[in-house]
Amino acid sequence: MEITQQRFYTPEEYLALEEVAEYKSEYIDGQIIPMVGGTVNHNQIALNLSTELNFAFKRQNYHVYMGDVRLWISEKRIYTYPDVMIVAGEPEFFPNRQDMILNPQVIVEVLSESTKGYDHEDKFQAYRTISTFQEYLLVDQTQIYVEQFSKIGKKQWNLREYDTEDEKISLVTIPLEISLQDLYHKVKFEPVERQGEGVEME
Repeated sequence: MEITQQRFYTPEEYLALEEVAEYKSEYIDGQIIPMVGGTVNHNQIALNLSTELNFAFKRQNYHVYMGDVRLWISEKRIYTYPDVMIVAGEPEFFPNRQDMILNPQVIVEVLSESTKGYDHEDKFQAYRTISTFQEYLLVDQTQIYVEQFSKIGKKQWNLREYDTEDEKISLVTIPLEISLQDLYHKVKFEPVERQGEGVEME
């Protein structure tokens, strides 16, 4: 991820710029960083998941937010746009704002080549400073593969991996189950060339 400017911005300056910007950017402790444009697969996965969540939570006290709602991470001074957030109970908003969430319980990121290292490491570390944050899903958009991190104690997280279409992801902190078949519905993977053979694989 490349920094757009060398100068440092206050959170207020960032928010003012973001109001009129054509494209979304993240804010990381004074730096404004443009977000990479999404792919068709990225969009489809986020849409599939959000659709399943909205249906499952129709009569339950959970709120689902997609990528246009900002998250403020106060301890790290970060404004970011997670792909999907789930809030248990009533959402807490930044003072005098209705577009910035403070209390997600579950966060989902659909990985891209340019951001997957950041999503795995620095961003996950930042998310862990949020007191309500309990579960993290990292969804690959190039193959069927999901990593599920769930909090099991102070500074302790459990990892579970999913890589076949017939598996189902069971959230640990929220009563929800979603199949990988539904999560990857209508997602088309690029054919992969077998190294040294020139043969394409689906």
